[in-house]
Amino acid sequence: MATKNYVLWFSDIRAGDVPRVGGKNASLGELYSTLSQQGVRVPNGFALTADAYRDALTSAGAWERLHQLLDTLDRHDVEALANVAAEAREIVYQATATGPLREQIDRAYQKLEAEYGANVAVAVRSSATAEDLPTASFAGQHESFLNVSGSDGLFEACRRCFASIFTDRAISYRRDNGFDHFKVALSVGVMKMVRSDRAASGVMFTLDTESGFLDVVFVTGVYGLGENIVQGTVDPDEFYVHKPTFRTGHRTVLSRSLGRKQMRMIYADGGGIRNVPVSEVERERYCVTDAEVLELADEAIKIEEHYSKNAGHPMPMDIEWAKDADDGMLYIIQARPETVVSQRMPTGFETYTLGASSTVLVTGRAVGEKIAAGPVRVVAGAHHLAGFKPGEVLVAESTTPDWEPVMKIAAGIVTERGGRTCHAAIVARELGIPAVVGAQGAMNALNTGASVTVCCAEGEIGRVYEGALPIKTTHVELSEVKRPRTKIMLNLGNPELAFKSAMLPNDGVGLARMEFIISEHIKVHPMALVSPEKIVSAEARLAIERLVRNYASPADYFVEKLAEGVGMIGAAFYPKPVIVRLSDFKTNEYARLLGGEGFEPKEENPMLGFRGAARYAHPAYAAGFALECAALRRVREDIGLTNVCVMVPFCRRVEEAQRVLDAMAGHGLKRGDNGLEVYVMCEIPNNVIQIDAFAKLFDGFSIGSNDLTQLTLGVDRDSEIVAFDFDERDPGMLEMFRLAIVGAKRNGRHVGICGEAPANYPEIASYLAQLGIDSISVNPSSILRTMQVVSDAESRL
Repeated sequence: MATKNYVLWFSDIRAGDVPRVGGKNASLGELYSTLSQQGVRVPNGFALTADAYRDALTSAGAWERLHQLLDTLDRHDVEALANVAAEAREIVYQATATGPLREQIDRAYQKLEAEYGANVAVAVRSSATAEDLPTASFAGQHESFLNVSGSDGLFEACRRCFASIFTDRAISYRRDNGFDHFKVALSVGVMKMVRSDRAASGVMFTLDTESGFLDVVFVTGVYGLGENIVQGTVDPDEFYVHKPTFRTGHRTVLSRSLGRKQMRMIYADGGGIRNVPVSEVERERYCVTDAEVLELADEAIKIEEHYSKNAGHPMPMDIEWAKDADDGMLYIIQARPETVVSQRMPTGFETYTLGASSTVLVTGRAVGEKIAAGPVRVVAGAHHLAGFKPGEVLVAESTTPDWEPVMKIAAGIVTERGGRTCHAAIVARELGIPAVVGAQGAMNALNTGASVTVCCAEGEIGRVYEGALPIKTTHVELSEVKRPRTKIMLNLGNPELAFKSAMLPNDGVGLARMEFIISEHIKVHPMALVSPEKIVSAEARLAIERLVRNYASPADYFVEKLAEGVGMIGAAFYPKPVIVRLSDFKTNEYARLLGGEGFEPKEENPMLGFRGAARYAHPAYAAGFALECAALRRVREDIGLTNVCVMVPFCRRVEEAQRVLDAMAGHGLKRGDNGLEVYVMCEIPNNVIQIDAFAKLFDGFSIGSNDLTQLTLGVDRDSEIVAFDFDERDPGMLEMFRLAIVGAKRNGRHVGICGEAPANYPEIASYLAQLGIDSISVNPSSILRTMQVVSDAESRL
């Protein structure tokens, strides 16, 4: 009787072959056979079918012995689980040592040698028949072997892959997810190794892994083999590409973040792999170029579109890539449906906020948006896991799949290493617990037994606070949110919160504060970058040199960072309008930026001094304003985010407004060109009094209730002693609001409000809605309540 064929080449495998070759191999076959003609490069290889596993165990009479071991196993008994798993693996390992299987593997390997050269190195990966499903990833449950050469080494690696179906973690995972041990089989994939050990590799997702925002490709990369990203042993470079504008031909990286990339995984002499340190020079560089990031994004979009078309609905993807040092090409080495974020598309929103504050002990990358408190448990290695108790905060250098039983009972996770696609981050998302990864020094800063609060609700930066702080949770069902006729928009400054905030019901961004991006992400006074020779402080000079070290010029640093910050907000809400306010620091605030003290005058009352529009065409700041305009041009023209509008703050007089518009036009931001709309803040009484004249120069108005109240009532809003007189509900203020809205309407101009008065006082929101204001813009935490108030007011009209 002829021996059954256990080898299938990638060219003969399709996505529907999961029962024959498992999820990983079915996906590789689909990629290789259907997307290669679209320019998606996939190394060739073959799969050993699940029948090879089943037939080997049947021939060896192994099933009964495996049932005896597993049917009565208490998986919560860690010692018993380890013993049973080891015995089960040995049974499979011995059962797969068959002559026919060896012969078929040898013949297939010889064909790979004919294509790629003698003794070609291959990657050997497990592929379970229940793997990479939309509801269960099986990530990291089974073994993989890299840099395997020669027929003997390949046969050994294949047997060990088959045996890894009974790792401790795989047994536990199947039980937890309702899979029958004996209905899941294992296939083995053998693929030509990409020489990324001397280049770079990584993981990319066709969504944002934190918020679930679908309009970006999120690319991560490190030097060497990509296992370090998955294991979380290094902090990767990170990039975002905006899919909608990419598809219209705007091929630009939306934002980039330089990772520490501490280690490089390379081939070891004599086979296998090892880690070596990365030089300081290499760590200072991105591991791939912008052009390569865009090539990867292009392939990711093609893969997502292909899988989505086959599925009949959007199918976000989790994709592994590698760059070959020999030919310089980028290869896709795995693609699977994303199985965590895409499964929790919300029907409602839970928001978490801290009820108090305390000392920040350590910071890193935030994973998720939750907050949790508990006692610290510092775990130096796997041998310390036994002492871990439910509700503790796990603190470690990094985590591996073997740690998952403990991670399931942790209140939160803090790791010293890893990026947002490392093992700790992936598991934390799947479990729905907050994690702070890449928190350098955490194992020294956090002490076992000490109470801490792990906060991931404050943007991209995750913080670990001293003590157990009060946590406020609010839940709102989307179905309960009434959308009013009045546009309800958001006030935002922090780009790190943009994707999450965009998933709230909204009509765009009524106020994007440029100064937050400058103070938090750039940190340097613009003029200090234009005229570094005028920097007064030697300490500031050194700090600035450090920040701009990887840029062609200091000015390039400012333009790129500002464009990235504005671009993240613009992309998050695209194609809805995003109104970006030009910088509106006061002189004392500008002076606090790095290098700022040498460029700012000392003023008795900065609130009424050299601020807003007065600065933009003034010789003391004109060169800094040119950088702001260059960044906005990059956002609109290079990235293609033409939904970004510009708003001029604190514009005292009509003549001043014309000077600013002329300066903007001189820097390539001419009102009307490429659909550019320019708004003005209505926050000075003269803006209201002369609204007809201002309306001839601008496309719309945004009432700044804070400054308008201050200047109408003559109350310094920063002075505690007269704070009781600062009240937007004063009859005089209500009349100011009315005059502004009626005046804008009279001139056919958009009018909104971006102060917090409507959020603080529902009666003001109601009043503005009755006046017919076009938009009300509030902070994300207030948007749902404001929608309700405005809907109620409209229903009474």
